[in-house]
Amino acid sequence: MKKILIANRGEIAIRVMKTAKKMGIKTVAIYSEADKTAPHTNFADEAVCIGDPPSNKSYLLGSKIIEVAKELNVDAIHPGYGFLSENADFAKEVEDNNIIFIGPKSSSIATMGNKLAAKDAVKKYDIPMVPGEDKAIQSPEKAATIAKKIGFPILIKAAAGGGGKGMRIVYQESEILEQLKRAISEATSAFGDGSVFIEKYIESPRHIEIQVLADSLGNVVHLFERECSVQRRHQKVVEEAPSSILTPELRKKMGEDAIKVAKSCDYLGAGTVEFLVDKNLNYYFLEMNTRLQVEHPVTEFITGIDLVEEQINIARGEAISFQQNDLKIKGHALELRVYAEDSFQDFMPSIGTLTKYKLPVGNGIRVDNGFEEGMEVPIYYDPMLSKLITYGKTRDEAIQQMLTAIKNYEIDGIKTTLPFGKFVFEHLAFTSGNFDTHFVKNYFTEDTIQKIIEEESTIAAITALKLYLEAQKKLKIAQIN
Repeated sequence: MKKILIANRGEIAIRVMKTAKKMGIKTVAIYSEADKTAPHTNFADEAVCIGDPPSNKSYLLGSKIIEVAKELNVDAIHPGYGFLSENADFAKEVEDNNIIFIGPKSSSIATMGNKLAAKDAVKKYDIPMVPGEDKAIQSPEKAATIAKKIGFPILIKAAAGGGGKGMRIVYQESEILEQLKRAISEATSAFGDGSVFIEKYIESPRHIEIQVLADSLGNVVHLFERECSVQRRHQKVVEEAPSSILTPELRKKMGEDAIKVAKSCDYLGAGTVEFLVDKNLNYYFLEMNTRLQVEHPVTEFITGIDLVEEQINIARGEAISFQQNDLKIKGHALELRVYAEDSFQDFMPSIGTLTKYKLPVGNGIRVDNGFEEGMEVPIYYDPMLSKLITYGKTRDEAIQQMLTAIKNYEIDGIKTTLPFGKFVFEHLAFTSGNFDTHFVKNYFTEDTIQKIIEEESTIAAITALKLYLEAQKKLKIAQIN
């Protein structure tokens, strides 16, 4: 493998390129017209414009990306995450053109890309499942029958879904018809597939995922867990490894079950098996993400493993470079997704120019970044600017590292999730480890937000007054002299 094309943009494109260059592999970047001066285009050995700014006219043009790869004699394509990374048709087209897809087989993506198919695949492995009906439904009467059997509240979920789309919580029978219609409509709009199913809604769960690697020689390992319970709109914002609630015994059991999930679909490469864990530490299989995760750096910190390097080696037909018994958890790592969003306005997108953009540096601080000072934040793509990752020997040390890094991360011109991150890492619920997926709803309330804004306004006013008084003092001294 001498040259790879990264079918992505921003920080993940640069992340993959860094490892490829370390391995002596040439890289090709693709970019849209909106990204012509983006850092990932300059970081690559070659860069090709793929189309207009909208993703459906650029980064989602699978056939065109493959054409570019063939023209430039590319050996393999790394999809990153998002865009085409979990598109089974794209992976199949890559395979059919005799280009290596740095990821799982297209058949595995297809199986795990549909929640109903995924549940069916893992059934024979006796892995805990959330109670419910593992078949698509459209009838309110059928939904009511299932709900009475498993008990309210229930969760209506899109079979082809993700990111909270096509998902509705129902607390009583009178709500079923309306919520079912909404879930089907949203699923159809978002995924082109209106199939929905019903399962028991697990209240106050923890969202814990297991990183797995599988090679073509039959080896499958897990690299422990990541805690991903701090979310907004069912999408992760803060992640950490390891989780503060898993016992060694539970960690081992969940890891073994994650390996079984990977085997159930003949998996290849890096993947993540997601579980919900209830207050009694019962866990349930949720889904499998057939790609590299956004939050993979926290796993890299605590294991010392370069997951992208393992992905590339596995794609080349090599064995995983270590065995399960070689792995030990070392220290603690945290990640904050730095989104161009206004945390104090319901995380609404914040678009503009990065008039100031200075990254924090220091031991135990890593920033996977895709932007530079002076750049415009485009409206066409996911609003993530970077990932801020910190490491410490203990969880407390990692938290303090994170608070220092947030303080030293200087961004002007747009709003970001940095203030929200500060709120999370200082909150007793997080520092004590006593939180769940409802952290935002329970603690980041309108009253809390208003209090933070008032405190920041007071600090700003005091600072301004102090600077004014100092300036007046200097002026008086100058006049006397």
